[in-house]
Amino acid sequence: MKINVTDRAGNALVLDCEEGDRLMDVLAELDLVEATCGGECSCATCQVYVDPGWLARLPAREELEVELLDELLNSNAQSRLACQINLESEMDGLTVTIASAE
Repeated sequence: MKINVTDRAGNALVLDCEEGDRLMDVLAELDLVEATCGGECSCATCQVYVDPGWLARLPAREELEVELLDELLNSNAQSRLACQINLESEMDGLTVTIASAE
């Protein structure tokens, strides 16, 4: 499966990934996000902005993710933490933009 990513420099990338991969791991492997906490949902360094057409197709944010995003100055309605998104086959073509560093 493929996901579409715009990095912090504005470069558009198409990444190959496997069903079951965690979005954060795919992005961190290419140094697109820091993922400081290793996916424990405690640092928010893997924040992405999800394309509006995809937001409703992703699982809902859980309470801890909502709390972390609320603390960030650069979060918005499209913000998600990549560590909380496990890629499934129906997410083929998912489009995200890496959030700017705070």
